[in-house]
Amino acid sequence: MNIFEFGMQMEKDGEHFYRDLAGKCKIEGLRFILNLLADNEVDHYNVLKGLNENASPQLTGYTVLKDAKNVFSEMKEKNESLDMEGTEVELYTKAVEIEQKSEAFYREKAEEVESGEVKAILLKIAEEERRHAFFMANMVTFLSRPQNWIENAEFNHLDDY
Repeated sequence: MNIFEFGMQMEKDGEHFYRDLAGKCKIEGLRFILNLLADNEVDHYNVLKGLNENASPQLTGYTVLKDAKNVFSEMKEKNESLDMEGTEVELYTKAVEIEQKSEAFYREKAEEVESGEVKAILLKIAEEERRHAFFMANMVTFLSRPQNWIENAEFNHLDDY
């Protein structure tokens, strides 16, 4: 299996993970965001498929953070509850780990290829995976803060919510 085929399988697995997570999520806005992340994984899959077929594919661009900001603004306006079960937060934490491993894979493989064009694309995908990890890590923090606040009540909380 070459790096493109391996990467395609990783992206397919990532898409399925986010779609499954979205299916379990009870909060409409978060479901939308998880589906955006899944769509982004499909974009990565298509780029890798093109590279595997010796084409010159282009990434469509990363808009998840901007779209997520809009979703959270709408949720705030509607005063939607963010009650989460612990298992959902654990799955988001797993997503962070998966994205970090994906980023490391693409950065490592970018150093191994000889083509400057392929290297640039792999590094762009790695950067998008880094952004996914960053976004999901922030989701974990955001969603678990109420729990942490109660559990750590004796500590000084200076963070603004």
